[in-house]
Amino acid sequence: MPALYRHYDRAGLDVQYNARSTVPDITPIIKAYADDSRAARQSLPCALNVAYGEHADELLDIFPAATGAAGAPVLFFIHGGYWRLLSKDDSSSMAPTFTRAGAVVVALNYSLAPAATLDRIVDQTRRALAWVHAHIARYGGDPGRIHVCGSSAGGHLAGMLLADGWHADYGVPEDVVRGAAPLSGLFDLRPLVHTHINEWMRLSEQDAIRNSPALLPHGAACPLIVSYGESETDEFKRQSDDYLAAWNQRRGPGPSSGQYVAMPGTNHFDIVLTLNDPASPLTRAILAQMGLSAPTPQNQP
Repeated sequence: MPALYRHYDRAGLDVQYNARSTVPDITPIIKAYADDSRAARQSLPCALNVAYGEHADELLDIFPAATGAAGAPVLFFIHGGYWRLLSKDDSSSMAPTFTRAGAVVVALNYSLAPAATLDRIVDQTRRALAWVHAHIARYGGDPGRIHVCGSSAGGHLAGMLLADGWHADYGVPEDVVRGAAPLSGLFDLRPLVHTHINEWMRLSEQDAIRNSPALLPHGAACPLIVSYGESETDEFKRQSDDYLAAWNQRRGPGPSSGQYVAMPGTNHFDIVLTLNDPASPLTRAILAQMGLSAPTPQNQP
């Protein structure tokens, strides 16, 4: 079979972009997403199902900082699921640790493929961020300190928020994102056109190019963190490594440079669950990016 992308043929690309095959059983991890997020909603002050648009899917869950003080930095979290699975209801497991550290946490809901196109999902993500910028102060958040984090497909959507050229249309400043942490992100979508993922994404080559953060200008002058699970495929790792290298090549050393945070022992899915661990290197790095310190674990004095 001829190579379709880099040195991979269709079968090779299917292996490289099949994240689910990298874990023995995804079921307990997905259950933990839902259970831990439900526990956060039940135990923390929060505003649930806050509309950022007119569609029934266009909702946010917002968790104010535990300190109650105004002007807290904001973690805008975007779930993964290859754009076709999960929701905000599975996406606030990190809220206990981040709100205790002094952050506002916002969990995003968006419409899912194949009913929604990727263009629409990107538009929803940008409109949601614009809503947060306009309204987060009423929840104690600082609109000038919004940090975005997303996993897998959410990492891709975080990358689309870092791209140039959309801000004026959505009424936000070009520096609306003050820090970013895409996890296991997909930044070049061209290989997906040749995989089983396109059965539900239905991307043309031009769709993929238009929605590939790695192929778009990035003027965001903010710090970047990339990370991925230890057991991820070569292509998932390469996508993050290449995106980080290009980011640093454009910016050089300084406050808007990027860093890689290693997460030994994690996989594509459970890396998200480590965000609720104050001792996790990834949690500490994101909190430091936000100007916060990790809280003392609740089972310690």
